[in-house]
Formats: sequence, structure tokens, C-alpha cells
Amino acid sequence: MKPPGFSQLLLDWYASGHRDLPWRRTTDPYRIWVSEIMLQQTRAQAVIPYYERFLQRFPSLESLAEAAEPDVLAVWSGLGYYSRARNLRRAAQRMMAAGGFPREYAELRELPGIGEYTAAAIGSIAFGLPHAVLDGNVLRVVARVENDAADIGAAGTRERFRAVAQAWLDRKWPGPFNQALMELGATVCLPRNPLCLVCPVAAQCRARQEGTADQLPVKLRKTEPVRMDGVLLVVRSRGRVLLRQRAADSGRMAGFWDLPSPEHLPHARLGRRLGEIRHTITRHHYTLAVRRAAARGAGPGFAWFAPARLAAIPLSTTARKALTVAGIRC
Repeated sequence: MKPPGFSQLLLDWYASGHRDLPWRRTTDPYRIWVSEIMLQQTRAQAVIPYYERFLQRFPSLESLAEAAEPDVLAVWSGLGYYSRARNLRRAAQRMMAAGGFPREYAELRELPGIGEYTAAAIGSIAFGLPHAVLDGNVLRVVARVENDAADIGAAGTRERFRAVAQAWLDRKWPGPFNQALMELGATVCLPRNPLCLVCPVAAQCRARQEGTADQLPVKLRKTEPVRMDGVLLVVRSRGRVLLRQRAADSGRMAGFWDLPSPEHLPHARLGRRLGEIRHTITRHHYTLAVRRAAARGAGPGFAWFAPARLAAIPLSTTARKALTVAGIRC
């Protein structure tokens, strides 16, 4: 059941002021789509420069559909979760073949890389479709307003919370409502130390009434993090740096360029240690030492690159971090 006045309180609060994010200044479904894909697994402030750079390079659905995959990956490089970029290009090609951007929720769901949340976000913001979004921020708001301590990692809980968000939805203003609900979770209903005193719906929040807000939402840990160590080699010659390209059939980051490790260059002469980098992919936590090295005859799959060319190729995030440690701008 929707708390009395909940939707209007939230909409009034959002209208009175919110973060000025570039994708909120448009109703263009292409730009909204690009932003929503980038925002998957990534903070808004980290997305902004990538979003602006991506749209400068690919300002339209047509330009993205016609782009070569390495060019798309190069612009995306550093943002991570690169299947998102591949799916963007594939979806753009499919939309161009079908005659343009779909305007129905079911059609949006059929596109590569678009799940229930993304289809609801695009559909409500660009086309006014009455579908509630459910992301991490919304899950937290629902758990607290309802004072529900169920495990949000469980599929059943998520479906129940989705139904709650759908019941809350202002069907006249679904786009602004969804954005307001996500904004509330991102800026007020914080994971730690929620700002209950300035929350526009504090009077409707059962967790605040019961003093349980800091304990919600509940997500039971199912897997322990995996910690891994390794070494990346910085091999230079005539101002260029040696990189290794991942095979086309490799499961993750196929076609990306990486710094080699000692097992890739078994005859390399290792030099001094330059430092180390840390990198996390889902539950895998990497600590990678960065060392200078000298090598000849690297063989197939390797190539030399001048630093000025690095921005134009799909370069892995670990390589980018390690080259920065080595004093090489990319």
C-alpha cells in the first residue's frame, strides 16, 4: 500500500532541487539509453566524463551502429564491464535495422544489454511508460519505508519490492517519479548514516519510526572475496611500450590490449619495481606489482605503441593504471 501523499511529497522534493546530471537535460531516448547503460555498476560522477566523450564520438544511433567495435571499446576504455559497450553497439545495429528506437517496454527488453531496470528507466523517462525502476537505491528505500528485513539478494524479495515500487509509482509522471526515487536513495537514504532529518518522506518511513533504518536493507553475503596477486611488465623501446592483445575467443575483454605478465614473456629480463596497483572485478580483488622489463622477439599477439596512440585503442583498466604508475600518460 502506498503511504498517504508519498508520490506528491517525493515529486515536490525532486522538483525543488536535485543533482544536475547531463542526461537529465534531455528527453532523447538515445542519450538516456547510453546513460542508463553506463550507470549500470558505476557511480554517476564517474560516468559523466565518459558519457560526454562517448556522445561527442557517437552523437546518434546511426553513428554508433556504423562504428567498428574497437573504436567503441576505445572510447569506453576505463569504464569497465566492457560487455556493456559491445551490447550498445549490437543494440544500435538492431534498432537501425528495425527502423529506429523502440517505444514499448517489451521491445526495449528484447535489446542486448537491457534488463527490467533499464527498460523501465528508458521507457518511463523517454516515453512516459508506467514502469517502476528497481535498482540498489530503490531497494534500500523500499526496505526502509516498509521496514522490511528480508534478504534483498533473494529473487523473491526483489520481486516483492518491485511490486511495492510499482504500487508507489505516479502513473501520470512516471519518469520524474522514478528519477526522484533513485535520487532519494543516492543522496538522502544513504547506505550508511541516512539523512532522515531532511528526507521528504520521513513521516511515512516505518524504519525511522522503529529506529531500524541503519540495519536495512539486509543482504546476506553468499560468497567470500577472492584475492589474487600478479605482476605487470612495462617494456619500452624507442619511446614505445609493448602491449599484448587478448585473443578474440577469450571470455572477458576479448580484443583489449594489456601489459604482459612474466608468463607471457618468459625470457624477459626483469628490472626495478615501480609500484603496485589494485583492481577489483566483482568479488576478485587483484594486487598487481608493476615492474620494468626488457624483452626481444615478443611474437604474435604483441605490438609496440607510442604513448600518443594509447587513447585510440581499447586498453584494459589494469594496463591504464600500471602505465600511470610508470609515468606514461594514456
